[in-house]
Amino acid sequence: MTTVMLVHGAWHRPATWKKLADELHGLGYSTVTPELPSAGIDPVGDAHDDAAVIRAAIDAIEGPVVVVAHSYAGIPVTEAAAGVARIIYLAAYVPDAGESMFTLHGMPAPADTSGLFALTADPRTALYGDLTEAEAEAAASQLVDQTLASFATEITHAAWHDVPATYIVTDEDRSLPVELQTRFAERTGDVRHLASSHSPFLSIPAELAELIDDIIRG
Repeated sequence: MTTVMLVHGAWHRPATWKKLADELHGLGYSTVTPELPSAGIDPVGDAHDDAAVIRAAIDAIEGPVVVVAHSYAGIPVTEAAAGVARIIYLAAYVPDAGESMFTLHGMPAPADTSGLFALTADPRTALYGDLTEAEAEAAASQLVDQTLASFATEITHAAWHDVPATYIVTDEDRSLPVELQTRFAERTGDVRHLASSHSPFLSIPAELAELIDDIIRG
């Protein structure tokens, strides 16, 4: 049986995947949700440190692994996911070797990469635009700090050159622009769409689970 590894994005923790994980369990999948050190109450490290955690989690699993990377997680997953069955990029960054989040946005990395990267002023709208006000408030209350270094890290290996990859574009996204997602999606061999905001694992987890299942079976 395929294990689905769910890798959270910036400012989030593994618990953000609970609704989706429950839906995937109902479809017969086991799930693993590693915790990235660059996000937390006291976050440390950069995307290479996150990639090391992801790689260790992959290596601990017996059988085929499909990795779902949300948003920022596309960067360390791309570094770490050699040899998996498939990468599913969910409204995620898809870097090539030598690229970072800064370069993907056409920006130079700051000279000083210590400290934190500030969260958007209105995460409820940017990240959770299709949740109810109460649901968005609850989700936003769980957000944590994120290291600046994680966004400045240039990866050294791009797994999507050798691993089958699918991109899920979130068509109503107010965080990662659809135009940018479309450009990233061109680096994968399969593109799907969801009529959702940036976090469909919270707003439409059953629909997302069915799409993941279809991608894996396909």
